[in-house]
Amino acid sequence: MTISGGPGPALQAALAVPAGARRAVAVCHPHPLYGGDMDSPIVTVAVQACAQAGLATLRFNFRGVGGSAGAWDEGRGEQDDVRAALAHLRGHLPADGRVALAGYSFGASMAAAVASRGERLAGLALIAPPLAMRQWQPPLSFRIDGPILLVAGSADDYCPPSALAALGQALPKATVVVIDGADHFFFTEPVRLARALEGWAAAIS
Repeated sequence: MTISGGPGPALQAALAVPAGARRAVAVCHPHPLYGGDMDSPIVTVAVQACAQAGLATLRFNFRGVGGSAGAWDEGRGEQDDVRAALAHLRGHLPADGRVALAGYSFGASMAAAVASRGERLAGLALIAPPLAMRQWQPPLSFRIDGPILLVAGSADDYCPPSALAALGQALPKATVVVIDGADHFFFTEPVRLARALEGWAAAIS
């Protein structure tokens, strides 16, 4: 499907809405300039974990990726893409429906940036946020009304466990999960990552 409307480019997306779903999650993919797209394996893991919890899901390609129009905007326009995805997802839920946000690597940094600007969310999952490259601190306007998950591998050079722990201390409600032996790509530990995401998704209400 295509997310269109508003000033931003049309975005390629995949939407799944189980019958009666009142909660939903938009999932943001890794860095567009390094092969990231909405079919990236970790995005698929996140979508499947949310689907098992009965949540509607939307994964999408950032501008300039796959079938999405536009071009790479150095993380600025990509935040508008996240907002467009959330707005589109809300339109497929009942009036009292609520949306959450998840992202992997670059997608996690975009999800965090959008969440930190006052977007009201039912939950936030940051998977291997690249804290060694992009520092982020939540402002006072942070509005997450549900579970917050911070998860990365113990061998992740882009998201060192110490940086993840520091972010967890800045977010007292967050659950911090460090998966022993996993690197930034979770090649050896996708099952443990899935379990962490399943617990997060099940807590969204």
